[in-house]
Amino acid sequence: MKFSFIGLHCKSIIKMGESKSGLLYQYSNEKSKPWGFLQLLFFATIITLVGLTFATDVRADFFDDGEFVADPGHDETGGVGNREEQDWWLRGNNFETNHAKLGDVKVGFDKFKFRMEYDDYRWLTIGAGYRGSGVWAQNAQNNYRDRYSNDNARIYVNGQIHRFIKFEFNTECFWCNNTDKGDSPKILFTVLDAVGKFEYNRYFNVWGGRMLVPTERGELSGPYYQATHDPFKTPFFSSDFSTHFGAGGAGRYGRDDGGTFWGSLEPGFIPGTLGYAGGVYRGLSSKNNLGPNQTDDVMWAGRLTYNFLNPEQNPGYYTSQTYYGQAGDILALAFGFSYQKNGAGSRLHSSDFFGWVTDAVFEKVLPNNLGVLTFNGEYKKFYANYDRAAFLDGDCFCIFDGQSWTVTGLYLFPTKIGIGQFQPYGRFTSVQPDNSSNREEIEGGMNYIIDGFNARISAYYQYGDLFTKGLNYAPDAFGEKVNVFKLSFQIQI
Repeated sequence: MKFSFIGLHCKSIIKMGESKSGLLYQYSNEKSKPWGFLQLLFFATIITLVGLTFATDVRADFFDDGEFVADPGHDETGGVGNREEQDWWLRGNNFETNHAKLGDVKVGFDKFKFRMEYDDYRWLTIGAGYRGSGVWAQNAQNNYRDRYSNDNARIYVNGQIHRFIKFEFNTECFWCNNTDKGDSPKILFTVLDAVGKFEYNRYFNVWGGRMLVPTERGELSGPYYQATHDPFKTPFFSSDFSTHFGAGGAGRYGRDDGGTFWGSLEPGFIPGTLGYAGGVYRGLSSKNNLGPNQTDDVMWAGRLTYNFLNPEQNPGYYTSQTYYGQAGDILALAFGFSYQKNGAGSRLHSSDFFGWVTDAVFEKVLPNNLGVLTFNGEYKKFYANYDRAAFLDGDCFCIFDGQSWTVTGLYLFPTKIGIGQFQPYGRFTSVQPDNSSNREEIEGGMNYIIDGFNARISAYYQYGDLFTKGLNYAPDAFGEKVNVFKLSFQIQI
């Protein structure tokens, strides 16, 4: 899928842009390197620190001075926590004290979500989320083309009908920057998730339907639970590289059709919590005489995560890339993989696909109310050894082959300025294809955290050739290093 100029990611399927004309990014100038912007960012940080030091009318009320005690988030009757119950930093209505009765059904708002509840095991919630960005990208004339990007617009429906049975149904917008040229513009929304859930206890649960494939933390955090607004920098696994479900595709938005079993436990020999998720999915499903998988081989995927400190409190096998200090100290190491026979290349030049990833998150709540440090790191290795001639075939599923890595560091100031808190960050990404040119990007920016993942504004700068080369891993891929400025925001209920 190609998007001109826009390099934004929609969790799952919004891809980095590439010029269709090949002329937009034919620009290289040493003076365009980011030193001026980095100096400006440095001085802005100094000014912020001075303001924090001398501001006497602000309150540092984001953290408690006492020690944080984490709760694994599972009740003793076997129920498993859900997302809306885990977002404990949300403000809004208290459903128990602010609801109306329609017969035996309670109706009202839980925080900001609409909620209907019959009893503890029969309920329904409806929420929504939106993400958007202004983008200023350098072009060949050393000008900055600007445009606005609708990154995501989603509607969430979650519910429970039995003590052990839940469901999830979410949508994604077709008018955002995640559409394919074959998509119908008359369709406003498409099915993102459609999951039936059997959740027995924390140790063993099964989901079936259309859902996230458990591989990397970046995928499982979605676009809304990332540490930064534009997170998807390393190559995608099959279900995110694809733009179609079913014949001719391998899934979409990081989702695929299949079944996942997941759970968590404490092994005992090492302090901490082990989480696991694995399953079987449709994967790349080729059309007759088009595509490499003519024998309908399925895709296998799985992930193991070990939390050495506090357990992460997420619903199911979902993840987050930061907790803004609300989960205490976090140290999580994980390994994920995906494998499909005949899952790469073209019909004439096919190969198996195997990809693995190791990722880590470390979050430290500094003592004496000094803020929160967060680090995210990821390394990926993909094996898709199709012949280079496959790039010339019209039916090629030319997924990435090679290695990549990225690191991100963030610091959340403890003091509120206005209605939120500032969080400066920096990131570096390196992508090294075996059949194409290497690409790199540095990023520096500032998040303004108003209400956790539910209200956030981000201003950031990127320099490199990820924006121009995008997902083109062909031997002749070309793109100059350019400057990109973005101003983004997200809201969620």
